[in-house]
Amino acid sequence: MIERFLDYITVEKRYSPHTITNYKKDLSDFAAFVLETEATEDVVHVHKKVIKNFIVHLSTSGLSKRSINRKLSSLRSFYMFLLRLEEIKVSPMETIDSLKFYAEKRIPFSLEEMDAMKTEVEEKGQMTLLEKLIIETLYQTGIRKAELCNLLLNNVDFSKKEILVIGKGNKARIIPIADELISDYQTYLATRLPDSENQQYFFINKKGKKLGEKFVYVVVNRYFSNVTSKQKRSPHILRHTFATHILNEGAEISKVQKLMGHASLASTQVYTSANIEKLKEVYKKAHPREQNKN
Repeated sequence: MIERFLDYITVEKRYSPHTITNYKKDLSDFAAFVLETEATEDVVHVHKKVIKNFIVHLSTSGLSKRSINRKLSSLRSFYMFLLRLEEIKVSPMETIDSLKFYAEKRIPFSLEEMDAMKTEVEEKGQMTLLEKLIIETLYQTGIRKAELCNLLLNNVDFSKKEILVIGKGNKARIIPIADELISDYQTYLATRLPDSENQQYFFINKKGKKLGEKFVYVVVNRYFSNVTSKQKRSPHILRHTFATHILNEGAEISKVQKLMGHASLASTQVYTSANIEKLKEVYKKAHPREQNKN
């Protein structure tokens, strides 16, 4: 039934390869746990106590609450699928709640930190062109690390100064790119040596293969550790930084929503509160009632 569910989210729901991989891993981990603890391969007809035992197992294994919740979400979707097929009458996830936790805020990098990173690149010269392009592309376009890794060579249009990005749910969006980034892209293409199986991808590692998401994370984390004391230094922080900075410069939130590939405007509105102190300063300087106080 797991394979049937994976076929369903692949063909009918058209989930991204990354999402499907996550579902497959989560359900495989659960199936292995059921086999080990219940001595059965039947994951369809399980009692909710098995789910609870699985949560305890994951927790004692040192898995974060965020990762555990993702696995629970995968199980919830799987059993909803079985309900629709009438394979089961009650989902074992019915009374299972997600774990509560206080997530660390994903604080964007400041302009000063981004300038420091640029100085780090220009003065020390230790970063390869590929590493520089990874950081600059994430910051200048706001794309996700998976979208960067999957960027196709044919989807980079130098004449129109834009890239076509395939995001979640295979939804496409167009993002403009700056002249300086285009120049670096063209220089990079002159040295790019993909193997025969990966020629369609824009970014290629030194072995000629498509970039891995782990490599992208390591690059961002390593270089930003030199210019910031922030604990979170991931590619996703650069995505937050992109949205925050262009909103602070006056970009329309609906336009930013399209650039980010958000299905809901509510997802983009999170960034409008990222620099509330700056908004307060603007208010004090611009609003007539505040000006009259001076």
